[in-house]
Parts: sequence; C-alpha cells; structure tokens
Amino acid sequence: MTPAPTSARLSRSLVPLACLLLAACGRAPDPLAPAADEFSVMTYNLHQYALADRDGDGQKSEPKPEAERAAAADLIAQARPDVLAVQEIGGPAVFEEFRYALASRGLDYGHAEYLQRGESEINLAVLSRFPIVSRQPHTDDRYSIGTAEIPVLRGFADVEIEVNPQYRFRLLVAHLKSKVFHALGQTEMRRNEARLLNKHVRAILKENPEANLLVAGDFNDTYRSAALREALGEQGGLLADLRPADADGDVWTRFEPAFDEYARIDYLLASRGMLPEVVREKTRVVHGPLAYQASDHRPVMAVFKAVDLAPTGDMRESSAKPAELQETD
Repeated sequence: MTPAPTSARLSRSLVPLACLLLAACGRAPDPLAPAADEFSVMTYNLHQYALADRDGDGQKSEPKPEAERAAAADLIAQARPDVLAVQEIGGPAVFEEFRYALASRGLDYGHAEYLQRGESEINLAVLSRFPIVSRQPHTDDRYSIGTAEIPVLRGFADVEIEVNPQYRFRLLVAHLKSKVFHALGQTEMRRNEARLLNKHVRAILKENPEANLLVAGDFNDTYRSAALREALGEQGGLLADLRPADADGDVWTRFEPAFDEYARIDYLLASRGMLPEVVREKTRVVHGPLAYQASDHRPVMAVFKAVDLAPTGDMRESSAKPAELQETD
C-alpha cells in the first residue's frame, strides 16, 4: 500500500490538536468571543441571589432555588465575560458561594469588589480577570425630597480596571431604586439617585474628558424616563447608550409577569473616550433557555478593543438611535 503523502499525514496529525483547541471536534470558534486584543464586560441582575423570605414565614432564610443558581452560573460560564458586574447578590457568604460556583465552571475571577450597605441582601459586586487598581465606592450620597434626607439605597460601585499595561477603564455600577411603592415617590427617588450617579460621572470626566468610563447596571426605568435623562447627562452628551440587542434584534432586558410586560431597564453607557473601542457586532443582550431559568433579567454584554482609539464625531451621533424614540403615527 502506497503511503499517504507527507503533507496529508501531517494534516491528519493536526486534526486532534485542532479538536482540542476548539474544545470539541466539529465545533467552530464562538464568533462573539473577544479576540486576543479585546475584552468583555457583562452587567447582570441575578434576581435575589440571596437569602430571602420565600416561604412567607417572616424569616429571610431561604436561598435562591438551586436550579436558578445553577442556571445563572451556567449562563455566565457560557458567555465567559472578562469583567462581570452583578446586582442583587446576597450577603458575604452568598457572594463567596457565587464565586465558588463560577470557579467550579472554570471562571476564576482573581479580583473582586463587593459593596454591601448594612446587612442588605440586595448588593453590588464586580468580578474581574484583570487587576482592580483603584476602588472608590460611593456610600455616602444623599438627596432631599421635601424635608426628608435620603441615602442612595445601594450606593455605587466605582473601580478602575487595568486590562493591560497600556489600557485601563473606570467602571461605575448602579442599581437604582425599584418601582416598589414608597411614600416619598419611587419615581422621584430614582431620578435623584440617577442625578447623583451623573454627578460622579461629571467629576470623572472633568478630571479627564477622554477617560475610558463605562456605567453599568439596573436602572429600573426605561430609556425615556427622567432617571435615564439624568444618568446620561446634558441631553445625552456625556454618555452614549450602547443599546445591545439579542440575535433577533430584541433589546428588552426584563420581563415583569405581573404586568405581562417586557422592558429595557439594564444598561451599558460609555463615555466619549471609551466609545470608539466598542466592538458593536459582539455587543449584545444574552438570551436563551438559561436566561429564562436564572433571573427575570437578561444580561447585557459588551466587547471592547483593549487599546485607546481616538474619539470621532459627536456623542449624540455615535449612539444607535433607540427604537423607543422613533416617531409613530
């Protein structure tokens, strides 16, 4: 039998190696995965990944159901964000359990920022593959409504992350007041929290107008709301709404069963300095069966070039025009 040509034998010998590199034979590389010179950021409301009164006995002692916790960890493990900002994470013990669940799925985030107010079970956290080089949590912000002085309920996480020696970005994470009734007016409370968030944005950009700044989180309000206008600042001139969509073009991030209502209330907002680095075709709302099992929110994920690119054009022209603002008859 005539031996196969050397080139053919070599090609066949490389097949097992290719299979290993792709994790399984026949599976193509994920076209949405960041390239070697890119990184990804996800924001995700985990929906009461915490101890809560789930059986109505008045005691906050029941964890998020195991199937929901597993679905959340599996979804994150599939998307593999380099930086993960989460809302509605429980106390310190729950947070460590969450980190362990991710690590057991191959996501070992070596750097973290955890922000808890008092003994709250509704907290903020940032997990990162890259070093967190500075931390400046905002826990003392207060605003007034009438004679009442009110603290920002969950505070704002604020970290600077070094992706590589040449590229850093600032990440502000928020979870604004929910739409649960409050005697002082939940809409006005949310607007004031957004105004204070924007105050921190303005301070960062005053110090460095070209700063790489990303604001992420659950704003509990729609794009046309007063809260979003406050957060975006100066008629949208400070931050650009990345407005990710899923593969079907849908942008909603939360389903409210009580009202049979879909809404976009989770956001990634980028500064003029960071906007040129956005890789639009990989920036998206993550969807699929796991998303429906894990939370009443869908995660929002953006991919960025890990190199400073020169800002171009006007901020208001750089953002995709939101469908919510299109005119209808």
